[in-house]
Amino acid sequence: MTQDDWEARVAELWRQAPDLAPEELVARADHLAAERASDDAAALFERAAARDTAGFEAEAEHLYRRALGCEDLDAYRRTRATIQLGSTLRLLGRLDESEALLVAELDRHMQPGHARALHDEARAILALTYVAQGRATEAAGLAIVTLAPHLSRYQRSMARNAAELVAKTWSS
Repeated sequence: MTQDDWEARVAELWRQAPDLAPEELVARADHLAAERASDDAAALFERAAARDTAGFEAEAEHLYRRALGCEDLDAYRRTRATIQLGSTLRLLGRLDESEALLVAELDRHMQPGHARALHDEARAILALTYVAQGRATEAAGLAIVTLAPHLSRYQRSMARNAAELVAKTWSS
């Protein structure tokens, strides 16, 4: 079995995921992961993601952390694991930890030479964290700033209005 074969079967699992019962999704992800070493970063990530998707956030957290601790976790999965862990922490009620993780990920995206893959996704999860923290105005500002570049019109005015929302929350 090659790496490409395994990745193709992982992709097929995720295509089927919406039709699977939560326990079945986890079982299938675990079965695929068992084909690899117990400390394989990609396998750990896929096991975490399956549990997260299935609603077993508490089980997903330690697997995300183990995957993130592996040096061989590819950059795209590393970004996904960080974002998904931030979301998991939010769902577990650990809002400050979620915020810190997501802000650090967004700061990393701003570093020269760093790809901005999933930048908007990280912002969306951070906005949800802000809502959970009772910071709805800041969440709305962040969501609009994220959305503005994707609009067919009014990008500048939306970005300016969103910046004003954020500035009001920081000045009060």
